[in-house]
Amino acid sequence: MRESGILLPVSSLPGKYGIGCFSKEAYRFVDQLVQAEQSYWQILPLGPTSYGDSPYQSFSTFAGNPYFISLEDLIEEGVLTKKECDAVDFGDDPGEVDYGKLYKGRFALLHKAYERSRIAENPEFIAFQEFNAWWLDDYALFMAVKSKMKDVSWDQWPEDIRKRWWYALNYYRRELYYDIEFYKYLQFKFQEQWIRLKTYANERGIRIIGDIPIYVAYDSADTWANPDLFYLDRENLPVAVAGCPPDGFAADGQVWGNPLYRWNYHRQTEYRWWMKRLAHCFWMYDVVRIDHFRGFDEYYSIPYGDKTAKNGHWEKGPGMDFFYNMRLELGQKEVIAEDLGYVTDSVRRLVMNTGFPGMKVLEFAFDSRDTGSASDYLPHNYPNNSVVYTGTHDNETLTGWFRDIPAEEKQMLRKYLHNFHTPDDELYWDVIYLVMRSSARMCIIPIQDYLGLDNSARINQPSTLGKNWKWRLKKGQLDEKLLNQILEVTSLSGRRAWHKQNTEKAGAIHK
Repeated sequence: MRESGILLPVSSLPGKYGIGCFSKEAYRFVDQLVQAEQSYWQILPLGPTSYGDSPYQSFSTFAGNPYFISLEDLIEEGVLTKKECDAVDFGDDPGEVDYGKLYKGRFALLHKAYERSRIAENPEFIAFQEFNAWWLDDYALFMAVKSKMKDVSWDQWPEDIRKRWWYALNYYRRELYYDIEFYKYLQFKFQEQWIRLKTYANERGIRIIGDIPIYVAYDSADTWANPDLFYLDRENLPVAVAGCPPDGFAADGQVWGNPLYRWNYHRQTEYRWWMKRLAHCFWMYDVVRIDHFRGFDEYYSIPYGDKTAKNGHWEKGPGMDFFYNMRLELGQKEVIAEDLGYVTDSVRRLVMNTGFPGMKVLEFAFDSRDTGSASDYLPHNYPNNSVVYTGTHDNETLTGWFRDIPAEEKQMLRKYLHNFHTPDDELYWDVIYLVMRSSARMCIIPIQDYLGLDNSARINQPSTLGKNWKWRLKKGQLDEKLLNQILEVTSLSGRRAWHKQNTEKAGAIHK
């Protein structure tokens, strides 16, 4: 069975109050996916974002982003008023997130909602705290202390709380009781609204593809509360950090700065923390895409403090032992392995042995700088057990990409399409038809590519700051005409949603 879906971050949904969230616009998008006979909605990580606003650098791998809490729902609850929300300046451009204004305005409103909620008396909140205490207590304390410390990274906190001495933990739990409860309230509302939205989607045959980074951020509750899991020294500073080596795309490589896992320790605990993490993810999502999957085979270790990745080296990851344990602990789960970039034979073997589908990105197929693996991304070479994208959140939009690539690569693409006449700014539809017709069992198209938008609609440009994660879909952009075009390509390529087909078959039998 071949299926398709659309990639749209929650933050990029249209709507009021500065950022996409779990508002009525999210439900409307689910309805549009159903109308276009899609099977999947792929999103980006939902965690609370830190400096740089990247969903891949989060304060917690378990918590949700408070920005995604629908203010409209809180208005309906009676803990906020429409007048209060409308009075806040969230920026003038409905097509872009202004994170500075969002930070100032959104939390003030959420705090008002908390103060009026009488949440401590809510039996569902009490049960939520008890059920999630294993991660929620550390996260809420971390955020409360971080706020008290003017948001500096936890390695700059006083030694007693930085190293979690028992008396310091007890002191801050007492001193910051209501701040801690506020952060727990935010997580309660996040989960309540998210599960309601996910249930709505699932009941209509739409499955959610979630996304998790393989690494966690150093400045996170995960690292602060569990230093034994990572390569940290006696002062809890990283010994080495994650990144990738120099290549044809980045002469100095990339230094991501995430702490590396102490895999021997994880193996001794039967990957207990990781199993909790994955179990939480499979509760949140129907399918989980694991970013930088090759890190389970080999990971690149860079000395802490280095500005470039030139002095890094490869280390062996846990390999299949991790996934044998995952299968025993969690059963058979649906995972997408993000196996992009330079892929070695051992990475290919690992992906094959897990049985998880790998990823194919059409834009990579025509890169003249990467002759070694470019053919892996040509549609006629896709195995059935793969997931194809025109591009991901890290790539240019199709239209922007085609404008920017050299003439030689444009000619390669036109030859492959056997199309020398369609104008450049309309060629994106030919590419979409190409990947939708491929044998890959799943095809995910970013909404910007269906809209034919240029790189001003790009989600992220790796190794840059200040201009990423901002793009938003404007109300009305995804209109009836486009939905019908998406439906047409889905139908012609044999990817119509199974629930729609089954409904129609049942109706025909009934007649």
